[in-house]
Parts: sequence; C-alpha cells; structure tokens
Amino acid sequence: MRVIGFSTGAIAKADYGKALADLRRHNVRAVELSALRYSELYPLVQALPRMELAHFEVVTFHAPSHFDSDQERSVVEMLQKVVDLKIPIVIHPDAIRSLECWTPLRDWLLIENMDKRKPVGRTADELNEFFRKLPEARLCFDVGHARQVDPTMAEARRILERFGERLAEVHLSEVNSSSKHDPLSAYAIEAFQSVASLIPEHVPAILETLIDRGQSDIPTELARASEALQNKIVPVLASI
Repeated sequence: MRVIGFSTGAIAKADYGKALADLRRHNVRAVELSALRYSELYPLVQALPRMELAHFEVVTFHAPSHFDSDQERSVVEMLQKVVDLKIPIVIHPDAIRSLECWTPLRDWLLIENMDKRKPVGRTADELNEFFRKLPEARLCFDVGHARQVDPTMAEARRILERFGERLAEVHLSEVNSSSKHDPLSAYAIEAFQSVASLIPEHVPAILETLIDRGQSDIPTELARASEALQNKIVPVLASI
C-alpha cells in the first residue's frame, strides 16, 4: 500500500512543530520537511536531531527554492547534514548553478520537475540535462507541475517513462494558473489517474496542497490523493 503524507509547509509554513503534531494526530506516515525559503533552512536543519520523527515511515527534506549564487556552497554544506541523517533532499533544478557543488549528495538528491514559470526542468528533455550531469540523482515527480505545463498529461507520461527508474517521490497538488498549490479538484484527480499506472506502489507521495488557512483538511486531501493515484484507465483531459 502506498504511503501518502504531507509537506509541513502546506500545513503550517515555517511552523514545522505544529505541522508534525497535526500529522501525528492523524496518523500520517510520511512527511516532507519544508525549508522552501532560504531563511528557514538553518533553523530547520539545526532542529532536526531533536525532532520526533520515529512515527514516520518516510521523511524527506525540501531545500530552498531560491538563494544567491554566493550562498550555494553553504546551502549544500548545510544539506549534507540532512543527508548524514539519511534523509533525501528535494531540489528545484533552477536553484542549481554549480553542478559540482551538488555531486557529493549523490542519490540522496531528488530533482523536481518544474512549473511553467521556471526556465528549466519543465520537460523530460530539460530534466535530462540535469540527470546527465548528476547521474546519481533521482526524480521527485510533481504531478501538478506536469499537468500545468501540459494539461493533456503527455509530458507527464514522457517524464515518467524516461526517468521512471529514478523515481523516488511524488508531489501532489492542484497547481493553478498562478503556480500556487491548491487542494485537489475532481479534474486534477482524473488527470492524475491517467499516469498513475506509471507510479509504482512503493514510491511515496507527498501532498503540497495548501491547507494552512482552512482551504481543506488533512483527511480530505489524503483521500483525494489516494483516489488520484489509483491505477485506472481514464481519458486524458484536455485543457480546461
């Protein structure tokens, strides 16, 4: 049975303590610790050894999505502390400037496909450039990003067929036209089902659906995610 969890940032942004408590209360077994903003990185890494994470079967860590080029080496050094705890790191490819900096993270590094705002990492061909230069890196497949880039889900299928052996984690959310992560809609669920057969059951899924202001709740989004990842033969949705 697939393990489905949540990003702490979707539940309480920088308040990872509250997010972890909420997830434990709902017996959620997977979590992605979010340091999406550079200012969140140091406090979160420093807190890691004291966190109560034994409850979770799957723990991953999302690196900052933006930082200055002169901060890149120090970011990687900080993330090495996360890897030392055997926690995989999700990174946005457009945040990578010096590929050599990231090589030491080896297969603990998960490169995420991007939304349409980003200049790189949106398609299978663009991702291939990163995997060619970081051959041990794995894939974090964001289904919502892929659907936003190509609502027919053809590009999503290309990414999964080309890099399926690298697939280590899935991100789920409804990515709107402003590239914000909304709760899952029926349209997104049906579209996601069209590629679910390409996502093995052992690959964990992390919800990034924002519920920090009551947009939805943990049980509802978990149920929607489970439905979205059912292996069904469904028609691929055109753009709506």
